[in-house]
Amino acid sequence: MESIQAIKQRFGIIGNNPKLNRAIEKAIQVAPTDISVLVTGESGVGKESIPKIIHQLSHRKHGKYIAVNCGAIPEGTIDSELFGHEKGAFTGATSTRSGYFEVADGGTIFLDEVGELPLTTQVRLLRVLENGEFIKVGSSKVQKTNVRIVAATNVNMFEAIKKEKFREDLYYRLSTIDINLPALRERKEDIHLLFRKFASDFALKYKMPTVKLTDDAVNLLLKYRWNGNIRQLRNVAEQVSVLEQTRTINAVTLQNYLPNTGSNLPAVVNNTKAESDFSSEREILYKVLFDMKSDLNDLKKLTMELMKHGGTSDVQKDNQHLIQKIYGEEKADDYKTTTVDDLEVLSIPETSEVIEENNSETEDKYHFAEEIEEEETLSLHDKELELIKKSLERHHGKRKLAAAELGISERTLYRKIKQFDL
Repeated sequence: MESIQAIKQRFGIIGNNPKLNRAIEKAIQVAPTDISVLVTGESGVGKESIPKIIHQLSHRKHGKYIAVNCGAIPEGTIDSELFGHEKGAFTGATSTRSGYFEVADGGTIFLDEVGELPLTTQVRLLRVLENGEFIKVGSSKVQKTNVRIVAATNVNMFEAIKKEKFREDLYYRLSTIDINLPALRERKEDIHLLFRKFASDFALKYKMPTVKLTDDAVNLLLKYRWNGNIRQLRNVAEQVSVLEQTRTINAVTLQNYLPNTGSNLPAVVNNTKAESDFSSEREILYKVLFDMKSDLNDLKKLTMELMKHGGTSDVQKDNQHLIQKIYGEEKADDYKTTTVDDLEVLSIPETSEVIEENNSETEDKYHFAEEIEEEETLSLHDKELELIKKSLERHHGKRKLAAAELGISERTLYRKIKQFDL
């Protein structure tokens, strides 16, 4: 069995991180067997190296090795690509075609981005894993294949299973051995080493002197988050090598090649979600209530104007925006045609004494009923404040996007922020 260091040199793997070494060690141990392997990790961490190690150290090393990017094949043709098709199976199938599982018989297939597979293809793949059988598209003949499957994904498989985007039984068949590759930000001791290797390679490729980093540039390199992992670091090294005239790079120069991804300060993020969509429905109900509250306030204002002026012409002219907001464009046009004679004006008592006198004369038919004061469980003020906070958090404080989500104008949102002291 080859050592971890020998495997690194053979496959060009740079780094001494313990998690990386453990992943390579697991690949060496599982290679002689035919066990299915699932490689997990973020995009750009170098997951494609593990299947190559497994294939080259296995008894299948003389067989074919085929890497398939499942996310790059359209859903309508992926079954044909993997399992083949018969002539005339669908429009454009002018001849019989062998799929990857038939071509790679006796070898290894690497299914990259396996989490993107459609559910119908997942069922076919499960059958191949269980007994090595598959059927071509448009055929009724069962064929056998003997392939080793190594899959990789950057998707959270448990979340995909929970959302019913990935079959749970297929996940457990693929992940007999789970090999996880750490993100680059978890391998800080390897970042500068990788940059130097990339800079040296590009200097040789483009026939120019190798770039070197100052101490402050190295510190900046280590503190950066590297969401794109090794792939992003390689791109930055190539850009600096090609574009910079000076071969000594300081932090100010290097900062121009690092996208601003925001603060790296820790934040509490709640990843748990409700068992159902009740939480989102509740927010919709709160929004409806807020809209009703706003319309009710507008109606109160319009009614007060009618009480003060007693006519509709002046009120209509001064409050045209309120009428359009409450009734819409069509209803507002109907409102314009309404005359004073058509309106039934209710007489409103000037003082509360008349109301008290009438109430004393009216017989109380429900005097025997017990009055119960129900505690108000919903505070619109608090819920509106909560909804605004959630929307601002979701959009990282961008008021324009938050206002669009809440269905209000940006000026109204600014006024509410001032009102609530947010």
